[in-house]
Amino acid sequence: MKAYIYIENGVFLEAKAFGAHGECAGELVFNTSMTGYEEIMSDPSYAGQFIVFTMPEIGIVGINEDDMESLRIHASGVIMRSYNEIPSNYRSQKSLGKFFEEQGKFGVYDVDTRYLTKMLRDEGALMAYISTQISDKDELKRRLESSGRIENINYVKTVSAMDEYEHKKGAWDRNLKSYKPLKSIGKKIAVFDFGVKRNILNELCETGLEVIVVPHDTKAEVLIDKFKNGEINGVFLSNGPGEPKNLKAEIAEIKKMIEARIPIFGICLGHQLLSNAFGYETYKLKFGQHGANHPVLNLETKAIEITTQNHNYNVPESIAEVAVVTHRN
Repeated sequence: MKAYIYIENGVFLEAKAFGAHGECAGELVFNTSMTGYEEIMSDPSYAGQFIVFTMPEIGIVGINEDDMESLRIHASGVIMRSYNEIPSNYRSQKSLGKFFEEQGKFGVYDVDTRYLTKMLRDEGALMAYISTQISDKDELKRRLESSGRIENINYVKTVSAMDEYEHKKGAWDRNLKSYKPLKSIGKKIAVFDFGVKRNILNELCETGLEVIVVPHDTKAEVLIDKFKNGEINGVFLSNGPGEPKNLKAEIAEIKKMIEARIPIFGICLGHQLLSNAFGYETYKLKFGQHGANHPVLNLETKAIEITTQNHNYNVPESIAEVAVVTHRN
Protein backbone atom coordinates (compact mmCIF):
# COMPACT_ATOMS: atom_id res chain seq x y z
CA MET A 1 0.00 0.00 0.00
CA LYS A 2 1.02 3.63 -0.43
CA ALA A 3 1.79 6.23 2.22
CA TYR A 4 1.76 10.02 1.99
CA ILE A 5 3.89 12.24 4.21
CA TYR A 6 3.34 15.94 4.83
CA ILE A 7 5.97 17.77 6.91
CA GLU A 8 5.34 21.13 8.56
CA ASN A 9 8.04 22.82 6.45
CA GLY A 10 5.94 22.08 3.34
CA VAL A 11 7.75 18.97 2.13
CA PHE A 12 5.41 16.33 0.68
CA LEU A 13 6.58 12.76 0.02
CA GLU A 14 5.03 9.64 -1.44
CA ALA A 15 6.18 6.26 -0.14
CA LYS A 16 5.10 2.68 0.49
CA ALA A 17 3.71 1.23 3.71
CA PHE A 18 3.29 -2.08 5.53
CA GLY A 19 1.21 -3.14 8.50
CA ALA A 20 -2.23 -1.63 9.07
CA HIS A 21 -3.95 1.22 7.26
CA GLY A 22 -4.00 4.41 9.29
CA GLU A 23 -3.06 8.04 9.73
CA CYS A 24 -1.62 10.16 12.52
CA ALA A 25 0.57 13.10 13.41
CA GLY A 26 3.95 12.88 15.09
CA GLU A 27 7.33 14.47 15.53
CA LEU A 28 10.08 13.27 13.18
CA VAL A 29 13.29 12.16 14.90
CA PHE A 30 16.17 10.13 13.48
CA ASN A 31 17.84 7.19 15.21
CA THR A 32 21.40 6.24 14.25
CA SER A 33 21.48 2.73 15.77
CA MET A 34 22.64 -0.01 13.41
CA THR A 35 20.86 -2.79 15.33
CA GLY A 36 18.03 -3.16 17.82
CA TYR A 37 15.05 -1.87 15.85
CA GLU A 38 12.70 -4.04 17.95
CA GLU A 39 13.85 -2.43 21.19
CA ILE A 40 13.68 1.05 19.66
CA MET A 41 10.16 0.71 18.27
CA SER A 42 8.80 -0.69 21.54
CA ASP A 43 10.43 1.98 23.74
CA PRO A 44 7.61 4.02 25.34
CA SER A 45 9.85 7.11 25.21
CA TYR A 46 9.03 7.37 21.48
CA ALA A 47 5.31 7.97 22.07
CA GLY A 48 4.13 10.71 19.70
CA GLN A 49 7.14 10.43 17.38
CA PHE A 50 7.93 8.99 13.95
CA ILE A 51 11.27 7.17 14.10
CA VAL A 52 13.44 7.70 11.02
CA PHE A 53 16.02 4.91 10.91
CA THR A 54 19.36 5.91 9.41
CA MET A 55 20.19 2.20 9.12
CA PRO A 56 18.80 1.48 5.63
CA GLU A 57 17.70 -2.16 6.01
CA ILE A 58 15.00 -2.87 8.62
CA GLY A 59 13.03 -6.06 9.26
CA ILE A 60 15.63 -8.72 8.55
CA VAL A 61 15.58 -10.29 12.05
CA GLY A 62 11.80 -10.14 12.34
CA ILE A 63 10.18 -9.77 15.76
CA ASN A 64 10.97 -11.62 18.97
CA GLU A 65 8.81 -10.48 21.88
CA ASP A 66 11.49 -11.41 24.45
CA ASP A 67 13.51 -8.48 23.10
CA MET A 68 10.69 -5.95 23.28
CA GLU A 69 10.97 -3.02 25.70
CA SER A 70 7.19 -3.02 26.22
CA LEU A 71 4.18 -4.96 25.02
CA ARG A 72 3.37 -2.64 22.12
CA ILE A 73 4.64 0.00 19.74
CA HIS A 74 4.22 3.43 21.32
CA ALA A 75 5.75 5.43 18.46
CA SER A 76 3.40 7.06 15.95
CA GLY A 77 5.17 5.06 13.27
CA VAL A 78 8.52 4.21 11.70
CA ILE A 79 10.20 5.35 8.49
CA MET A 80 12.94 3.42 6.70
CA ARG A 81 14.78 3.14 3.40
CA SER A 82 14.26 -0.57 2.77
CA TYR A 83 11.86 -3.00 4.42
CA ASN A 84 12.47 -6.75 4.60
CA GLU A 85 9.31 -8.85 4.98
CA ILE A 86 11.10 -12.22 5.19
CA PRO A 87 13.00 -12.49 8.51
CA SER A 88 16.21 -14.49 8.83
CA ASN A 89 16.90 -15.18 12.51
CA TYR A 90 16.46 -18.33 14.58
CA ARG A 91 14.74 -16.38 17.38
CA SER A 92 12.23 -14.64 15.11
CA GLN A 93 8.57 -15.28 15.98
CA LYS A 94 6.94 -13.28 13.19
CA SER A 95 7.66 -10.73 10.49
CA LEU A 96 7.77 -7.03 11.24
CA GLY A 97 4.78 -6.48 8.94
CA LYS A 98 2.68 -9.08 10.74
CA PHE A 99 3.52 -7.50 14.08
CA PHE A 100 2.60 -4.01 12.88
CA GLU A 101 -0.67 -5.31 11.51
CA GLU A 102 -1.50 -6.90 14.88
CA GLN A 103 -0.62 -3.64 16.62
CA GLY A 104 -2.76 -1.51 14.31
CA LYS A 105 0.33 0.49 13.31
CA PHE A 106 1.97 1.23 9.98
CA GLY A 107 5.56 1.46 8.86
CA VAL A 108 6.72 3.55 5.91
CA TYR A 109 9.52 2.58 3.51
CA ASP A 110 10.99 3.41 0.11
CA VAL A 111 11.94 6.80 1.57
CA ASP A 112 15.24 8.64 1.15
CA THR A 113 16.02 8.56 4.87
CA ARG A 114 19.37 10.29 4.33
CA TYR A 115 17.47 13.25 2.89
CA LEU A 116 15.13 13.28 5.90
CA THR A 117 18.00 12.95 8.38
CA LYS A 118 19.90 15.87 6.86
CA MET A 119 16.69 17.93 6.87
CA LEU A 120 16.14 17.26 10.58
CA ARG A 121 19.79 17.93 11.34
CA ASP A 122 19.63 21.31 9.61
CA GLU A 123 16.10 22.44 10.53
CA GLY A 124 15.56 20.62 13.82
CA ALA A 125 12.79 18.23 14.83
CA LEU A 126 9.68 18.70 12.66
CA MET A 127 6.05 17.66 12.97
CA ALA A 128 4.58 15.49 10.22
CA TYR A 129 1.28 13.90 9.25
CA ILE A 130 1.33 10.51 7.54
CA SER A 131 -1.60 8.65 6.01
CA THR A 132 -2.08 5.46 4.02
CA GLN A 133 -5.51 6.68 2.91
CA ILE A 134 -5.28 10.42 2.18
CA SER A 135 -3.12 11.54 -0.73
CA ASP A 136 -4.15 15.20 -0.94
CA LYS A 137 -1.35 17.47 0.25
CA ASP A 138 -3.64 20.29 1.37
CA GLU A 139 -5.82 17.92 3.41
CA LEU A 140 -2.77 16.42 5.10
CA LYS A 141 -1.55 19.94 5.89
CA ARG A 142 -4.92 20.84 7.38
CA ARG A 143 -4.93 17.72 9.55
CA LEU A 144 -1.41 18.40 10.75
CA GLU A 145 -2.27 21.97 11.68
CA SER A 146 -5.29 20.77 13.68
CA SER A 147 -3.18 18.20 15.56
CA GLY A 148 -1.53 19.07 18.84
CA ARG A 149 2.22 19.59 19.00
CA ILE A 150 4.16 16.95 20.87
CA GLU A 151 5.46 19.38 23.49
CA ASN A 152 1.89 20.22 24.52
CA ILE A 153 0.67 16.62 24.98
CA ASN A 154 1.07 14.51 28.12
CA TYR A 155 2.09 11.10 26.80
CA VAL A 156 3.30 9.80 30.17
CA LYS A 157 -0.22 9.05 31.35
CA THR A 158 -0.76 6.89 28.24
CA VAL A 159 2.36 4.74 28.72
CA SER A 160 2.58 4.42 32.52
CA ALA A 161 1.37 1.37 34.42
CA MET A 162 -2.06 1.84 36.00
CA ASP A 163 -1.27 -0.17 39.15
CA GLU A 164 1.71 -1.01 41.33
CA TYR A 165 3.45 -4.31 40.59
CA GLU A 166 6.65 -6.19 41.40
CA HIS A 167 9.17 -6.91 38.63
CA LYS A 168 10.89 -10.28 38.94
CA LYS A 169 13.09 -10.80 35.89
CA GLY A 170 16.85 -10.49 35.56
CA ALA A 171 18.87 -9.88 32.41
CA TRP A 172 18.48 -12.14 29.37
CA ASP A 173 20.98 -15.02 29.16
CA ARG A 174 21.49 -16.12 25.55
CA ASN A 175 23.07 -19.40 26.66
CA LEU A 176 20.15 -20.28 28.91
CA LYS A 177 17.75 -18.81 26.34
CA SER A 178 15.90 -17.40 29.30
CA TYR A 179 16.12 -14.68 31.94
CA LYS A 180 18.78 -15.13 34.60
CA PRO A 181 17.70 -16.32 38.07
CA LEU A 182 17.11 -13.51 40.54
CA LYS A 183 19.52 -12.77 43.34
CA SER A 184 18.85 -10.39 46.22
CA ILE A 185 21.09 -8.03 48.15
CA GLY A 186 18.26 -7.21 50.54
CA LYS A 187 17.52 -3.76 49.11
CA LYS A 188 14.25 -2.68 47.50
CA ILE A 189 13.53 0.33 45.29
CA ALA A 190 10.37 1.90 43.90
CA VAL A 191 10.51 2.69 40.18
CA PHE A 192 8.33 5.57 38.99
CA ASP A 193 6.93 4.39 35.67
CA PHE A 194 6.98 7.33 33.27
CA GLY A 195 7.33 4.84 30.39
CA VAL A 196 9.98 2.50 31.75
CA LYS A 197 11.68 0.02 29.44
CA ARG A 198 11.63 -3.64 30.45
CA ASN A 199 15.39 -3.99 30.15
CA ILE A 200 15.89 -1.15 32.63
CA LEU A 201 13.85 -3.15 35.14
CA ASN A 202 15.72 -6.34 34.22
CA GLU A 203 19.09 -4.69 34.79
CA LEU A 204 18.00 -3.24 38.13
CA CYS A 205 17.00 -6.75 39.22
CA GLU A 206 20.30 -8.05 37.85
CA THR A 207 22.17 -5.94 40.43
CA GLY A 208 20.31 -7.75 43.21
CA LEU A 209 17.73 -5.07 43.91
CA GLU A 210 14.11 -5.96 44.55
CA VAL A 211 11.97 -3.78 42.28
CA ILE A 212 8.44 -2.51 42.68
CA VAL A 213 7.00 -0.38 39.87
CA VAL A 214 4.56 2.41 40.72
CA PRO A 215 2.34 4.55 38.43
CA HIS A 216 3.47 8.01 37.35
CA ASP A 217 0.87 9.73 39.56
CA THR A 218 1.82 7.96 42.79
CA LYS A 219 1.79 10.41 45.69
CA ALA A 220 5.08 11.15 47.41
CA GLU A 221 3.52 10.50 50.81
CA VAL A 222 3.00 6.84 49.89
CA LEU A 223 6.68 6.34 49.13
CA ILE A 224 7.85 8.49 52.03
CA ASP A 225 5.89 6.22 54.38
CA LYS A 226 7.39 3.13 52.72
CA PHE A 227 10.86 4.62 53.10
CA LYS A 228 10.37 5.49 56.76
CA ASN A 229 8.99 2.00 57.45
CA GLY A 230 11.95 0.34 55.75
CA GLU A 231 9.85 -1.06 52.90
CA ILE A 232 11.97 0.68 50.25
CA ASN A 233 15.53 2.00 50.27
CA GLY A 234 15.25 4.47 47.41
CA VAL A 235 13.36 5.74 44.37
CA PHE A 236 14.22 5.39 40.68
CA LEU A 237 12.76 7.85 38.14
CA SER A 238 12.43 6.14 34.77
CA ASN A 239 12.69 7.16 31.14
CA GLY A 240 9.58 8.35 29.32
CA PRO A 241 8.19 10.54 26.53
CA GLY A 242 7.44 14.21 26.13
CA GLU A 243 8.20 17.64 27.55
CA PRO A 244 9.40 17.32 31.18
CA LYS A 245 8.30 20.81 32.23
CA ASN A 246 4.68 19.90 31.50
CA LEU A 247 4.70 17.24 34.24
CA LYS A 248 4.12 19.76 37.01
CA ALA A 249 2.29 17.32 39.32
CA GLU A 250 5.10 14.76 39.06
CA ILE A 251 7.73 17.46 39.68
CA ALA A 252 5.86 18.58 42.80
CA GLU A 253 5.88 15.01 44.17
CA ILE A 254 9.61 14.65 43.44
CA LYS A 255 10.26 17.86 45.40
CA LYS A 256 8.53 16.31 48.42
CA MET A 257 10.71 13.20 48.20
CA ILE A 258 13.84 15.35 47.95
CA GLU A 259 12.78 17.20 51.10
CA ALA A 260 12.23 13.83 52.81
CA ARG A 261 15.83 12.95 51.88
CA ILE A 262 14.94 9.77 50.03
CA PRO A 263 17.81 8.57 47.79
CA ILE A 264 16.66 9.27 44.20
CA PHE A 265 18.22 8.25 40.90
CA GLY A 266 16.86 9.45 37.55
CA ILE A 267 17.55 8.52 33.94
CA CYS A 268 16.34 10.19 30.74
CA LEU A 269 12.99 11.85 31.52
CA GLY A 270 13.49 11.04 35.21
CA HIS A 271 16.85 12.82 35.14
CA GLN A 272 15.20 15.86 33.53
CA LEU A 273 12.36 15.87 36.07
CA LEU A 274 14.91 15.78 38.88
CA SER A 275 16.62 18.84 37.39
CA ASN A 276 13.30 20.70 37.19
CA ALA A 277 12.48 19.70 40.77
CA PHE A 278 15.67 21.45 41.90
CA GLY A 279 14.59 24.57 39.99
CA TYR A 280 16.85 24.12 36.95
CA GLU A 281 14.55 24.12 33.93
CA THR A 282 15.26 21.80 31.03
CA TYR A 283 15.26 23.01 27.43
CA LYS A 284 14.59 21.37 24.07
CA LEU A 285 17.49 20.36 21.83
CA LYS A 286 17.45 21.13 18.11
CA PHE A 287 16.94 17.51 17.02
CA GLY A 288 17.73 15.47 20.13
CA GLN A 289 20.05 12.52 20.50
CA HIS A 290 18.73 9.12 19.49
CA GLY A 291 21.09 6.21 18.95
CA ALA A 292 23.35 3.53 20.40
CA ASN A 293 26.69 5.11 19.57
CA HIS A 294 26.96 8.39 21.50
CA PRO A 295 30.39 9.04 23.08
CA VAL A 296 30.39 10.38 26.63
CA LEU A 297 33.39 11.67 28.58
CA ASN A 298 33.80 10.34 32.12
CA LEU A 299 35.13 13.46 33.84
CA GLU A 300 36.72 11.46 36.66
CA THR A 301 38.59 8.81 34.67
CA LYS A 302 38.83 10.78 31.38
CA ALA A 303 37.68 7.61 29.59
CA ILE A 304 35.30 7.79 26.64
CA GLU A 305 32.20 5.64 27.14
CA ILE A 306 29.86 4.68 24.30
CA THR A 307 26.24 5.06 25.35
CA THR A 308 22.70 4.58 24.13
CA GLN A 309 20.72 7.83 24.27
CA ASN A 310 17.17 8.84 23.43
CA HIS A 311 16.21 12.33 24.50
CA ASN A 312 15.02 15.63 23.04
CA TYR A 313 15.62 17.70 26.17
CA ASN A 314 18.66 18.70 28.18
CA VAL A 315 19.49 19.95 31.66
CA PRO A 316 21.17 23.39 31.85
CA GLU A 317 24.86 23.95 32.55
CA SER A 318 23.87 25.74 35.75
CA ILE A 319 22.87 22.39 37.31
CA ALA A 320 26.51 22.27 38.44
CA GLU A 321 25.51 24.73 41.18
CA VAL A 322 23.75 21.93 43.07
CA ALA A 323 25.13 18.74 41.48
CA VAL A 324 28.46 17.14 40.67
CA VAL A 325 28.73 16.66 36.91
CA THR A 326 30.35 13.25 36.33
CA HIS A 327 29.80 12.73 32.58
CA ARG A 328 29.48 15.00 29.57
CA ASN A 329 28.39 14.37 25.98
